[in-house]
Amino acid sequence: MTSIVLVHGHTLFREGLRHHFATQTDFQVAGEASNGQQAIQMVDQADPDIVLMEVDLPGVNGLEVSRVIKRTHPHIAIVLFSSEMDGAHVVKAIKAGVAAYLPRNIEWQPLLQTLTDVRRGEYPINDLVLSLPDVAAQVLSDFRQMVADDDSDDVYSPLSPREIAVIELVAAGQTNKEIATQLDISNQTVKNHVSSILRKLAVNDRTQAVVYAMRRGWIKVVLPGD
Repeated sequence: MTSIVLVHGHTLFREGLRHHFATQTDFQVAGEASNGQQAIQMVDQADPDIVLMEVDLPGVNGLEVSRVIKRTHPHIAIVLFSSEMDGAHVVKAIKAGVAAYLPRNIEWQPLLQTLTDVRRGEYPINDLVLSLPDVAAQVLSDFRQMVADDDSDDVYSPLSPREIAVIELVAAGQTNKEIATQLDISNQTVKNHVSSILRKLAVNDRTQAVVYAMRRGWIKVVLPGD
């Protein structure tokens, strides 16, 4: 059973979600909060698997709460609702360690699917980066600035040449299927390479792996139009 803490400023919204979760056998509501401070306290108390939270909370906003939670409870997955789906906000969510970033008006079934994916350890926020061109451009631009600001001399790479090729294509925004086609390997082989990369770099998802590799100069990302 996957435990969830609901965080939203409106009681009726939380009640609606609680009603939906009551019909599910795989999820249970472990607690609720109406603002950021309550959310942090409830997470400390309940230690849930997932926090489902609105960005625009009274007082401390959801992004700041996410940063606090990920620092103290890195194993907890965070799913955010927001009315702002532009690149700058998605980049902030990625930096905060958020697993999924959803529109406020999302319907129940897509939300349930997202939570199921997150429960399996996936990061649907990465799919959002790839699906929205302005978001992808903002993310890549921000990562490039991170590289420019990093003076690390660490050029040794634990990755094999094939893994470097895979992570370069991941950084370019290609899907596993597209990577498989370009490298003439199977989709499962791509997945195996990605899993190996994450394990070697001790990171949680593809986006973190790209940042790690870029900051050490192992790969470069060329933005559209360069």
